[in-house]
Amino acid sequence: MPDLLIELFSEEIPARMQARAAEDLKRLVTDGLVEAGLTYGGAEAFATPRRLVLAIEDLLGESPAVKEERKGPRTDAPEKALEGFLRSTGLTKDQLEARDDKKGQVWFAVIDKPGRPAAEIIAEVVEKTIRNFPWPKSMRWGSGTLRWVRPLHSIVCVLSDNGEANVVPLQIDGITAADTTNGHRFMAPEAIKVAGFDDYAAKLKRAQVVLSAAERADRIWNDATQMAFAQGLEVVEDKGLLAEVSGLVEWPVVLMGSIDDAFLNLPPEVLQTSMKEHQKFFSVKDKSGRIVKFVTVANRETADHGATILAGNQKVLSARLSDAKFFWENDLRVAQTNIESWTDALSNVTFHKKLGSQADRIGSVETLAREIAPIVGADVDAAEKAARVAKADLSSEMVYEFPELQGVMGEYYAREAALGDDVAAVAREHYQPLGPSDDVPTAPLSVAVALADKIDTLIGFWAIDEKPTGSKDPFALRRAALGVIRLVLESDHRFGLKTFVSDDDLIGFFHDRLKVFLRDRGIRHDVIDASLAMPNSDDLTLLVKRAEALQYFLSTDDGENLTQGFKRAFNILKQAEDKDGVEYSFGPDPKLAETDEEKALFAALDEAEAKISPAMEAEEFAAAMSAMATLRAPIDAFFEAVQVNAESEILRRNRLNLLHRISAACQSVADLTKIEG
Repeated sequence: MPDLLIELFSEEIPARMQARAAEDLKRLVTDGLVEAGLTYGGAEAFATPRRLVLAIEDLLGESPAVKEERKGPRTDAPEKALEGFLRSTGLTKDQLEARDDKKGQVWFAVIDKPGRPAAEIIAEVVEKTIRNFPWPKSMRWGSGTLRWVRPLHSIVCVLSDNGEANVVPLQIDGITAADTTNGHRFMAPEAIKVAGFDDYAAKLKRAQVVLSAAERADRIWNDATQMAFAQGLEVVEDKGLLAEVSGLVEWPVVLMGSIDDAFLNLPPEVLQTSMKEHQKFFSVKDKSGRIVKFVTVANRETADHGATILAGNQKVLSARLSDAKFFWENDLRVAQTNIESWTDALSNVTFHKKLGSQADRIGSVETLAREIAPIVGADVDAAEKAARVAKADLSSEMVYEFPELQGVMGEYYAREAALGDDVAAVAREHYQPLGPSDDVPTAPLSVAVALADKIDTLIGFWAIDEKPTGSKDPFALRRAALGVIRLVLESDHRFGLKTFVSDDDLIGFFHDRLKVFLRDRGIRHDVIDASLAMPNSDDLTLLVKRAEALQYFLSTDDGENLTQGFKRAFNILKQAEDKDGVEYSFGPDPKLAETDEEKALFAALDEAEAKISPAMEAEEFAAAMSAMATLRAPIDAFFEAVQVNAESEILRRNRLNLLHRISAACQSVADLTKIEG
């Protein structure tokens, strides 16, 4: 069975698009081949800055012959209907078959489709793929109509089988498929003739092209860390930067350079951000954590072993860091004299056209932080003060240049303003957590302002009806709600959302995010619903405590069986109430109990309720459910021995009221009607 090699060779593909483009090439081509009847054994896609590559193994040599039957119009249908059917099948009327159908005779077409050579199908699929490729951005060049991310230079399309390689006949906008490509742009630009994927990969490697992005990344990281280790240093890990840089080079050459002493006193975050954002450099730190060197990745080997490249990079870096040093020194002067002037300046910065300025918002957060502070054990005045300056750095020159340093710089500036370490930490930590795996602040002051910031954001956007819809969440409100949930739960505070949030729809939004959060922690969705249906469900800590206890209870035999007994009692009771039009919720009389099983159930309920009620008041859900579990055997025995719908109306009513008592006892812990199964 033949193998297929496709290479689309172009000018540089942006690094951020490469991985997705390789997967799109694989998906579009393999889907098209399979749809046309060509199955295959395996497929793998690759991307470098200048090429997208797809290798397919064990492809069928031709598509199988198929016989297709199509049902047409009735034999007495109008001629126009028949003509349309004939056009769609490519047959003539004498080639049709008349067959009996439920409504009379119907025309049938039997179409024999012979198999087609793989090369013919491949040419069609590849052309369609190239012409309809889903680049985020594409361009036209020259006089052709083809669009590609950058000008497309050549196409390799080779079928190889048993040592024989053949070019698939294919031409797109003047580009004719061939079996030749080119190596590295500078070190091996000569043409390379290939005869299949293994031959192609080996020859590219000799021509200084590493085809695999993962292999390029590994080489960069290994060389960089070894180089740093040899000098007693450590490369700051950055997986995103590593992925990006591995998409910028076909032949990675790692070089280490020095940072001028004049810049070594800049905050490490400033050095790291400036080098990463402007020049795609990795930061290298010494044992004290100070950033002292950088790693850059060149795309070629040079006779001077990279000395000229490093000299140029260091010159550009010095210019960049000179700007950063200027911003830092200017900002320090403001922070040390009047940091609140930055907050005042935010009155000229719009947060949202319907919600006012950043300064307006800070005022709201200050007020909310004062209310939240006592709940989380923070000083009220300190919380207001911290909220006042937490976003001051948004007016700084450094954050204007590097917005991603908001909060980070705020902490430095608050320290320089002598506001204290706890207030300074709020500037950085009040943005946290930024995601499901991000750290959650634990200091009471940081928790108070972080909660105030996120809750105020949600209240504000709900007030102007700017809520997330579908996959769209431009203001990261889902993240804000999850942040509130994690802040409350991981600091173990009792926090009633309704104290601060009056909009029921927003409370529901919190509950929806909590469901996602708890499902990720293995809590069943019906357990969550059963807990949400209980009073005080806006108390997230209480709600989760109840859900965890219920999940454990339901995992036991007693829990599962008691739930079934409860449902049996609940369903009989509901059917009777619906039929009779009354509510059987009056206290059942134990004097009317006839059987031993009925009397035992009364006694068991007395004993269980005496334990459940104080346990619930103390919020000891596990103890309450343990007491509830003692009802399992008496309820089972009751249903085995007692007929609820007795002939005596007095006995029937009493027993239905007893079922209500069973239901009420169980429902006091959680809404078991929500439990499935």
